[in-house]
Amino acid sequence: MVRGRFIALEGGEGAGKSTQAKLLASALEKRGLTAIVTREPGGTPGAEAIRSLLLDPPGEGWGAQAEALLFAAARSDHVERCIRPALERGDWVISDRFVDSSRAYQGGAGGLGDDTITRLHAIGSDGMRPDLSIVLQVDAKQTAARLAARDGDTSDAIGGRDLAYHAAVAQSFTRLAADDPKGFAVIDGSGRPEQVHAQIMTAINDRLES
Repeated sequence: MVRGRFIALEGGEGAGKSTQAKLLASALEKRGLTAIVTREPGGTPGAEAIRSLLLDPPGEGWGAQAEALLFAAARSDHVERCIRPALERGDWVISDRFVDSSRAYQGGAGGLGDDTITRLHAIGSDGMRPDLSIVLQVDAKQTAARLAARDGDTSDAIGGRDLAYHAAVAQSFTRLAADDPKGFAVIDGSGRPEQVHAQIMTAINDRLES
């Protein structure tokens, strides 16, 4: 059986990842492919439990190291119980975030460094990489408007961090993509959903279809 393909949608808060994941799955299914949409942290019962701890933390919340460890633990379960079995069945897996979010958030903006995150990922998930990481870029002003419409005055523990933190996240994604142009596609996420989707399909066709 031919192994499936693994696409991760990456980017900051409000970039449109969830919307694009659904559009991509629908497009693949129209081609006769089986596609599953999942998310990080989450995707399995265990990882969803960790998601709750991360986004609505108890007490004073988590320090940077504990946060990175929780993300790595959630991802390990996600890979073992969801992603790898689906790929082995020949399915396409579309994940709203994967390890590059930890590299950008905890490694970059959080100050832990890329080596720390990649070492944790090697231990927890055998260093699994997507076939393609798609980074959706949206400017800060448009992101703020999207988040206000989506969340109102409420946001989770990570989404609610200050502008400087999220600017550092965006810079980290840009750097990661520049360092690995074969593994990443950078997409302008500021247009209408169908326009962004068209760019994503072009990127997949150019990078993955043989």
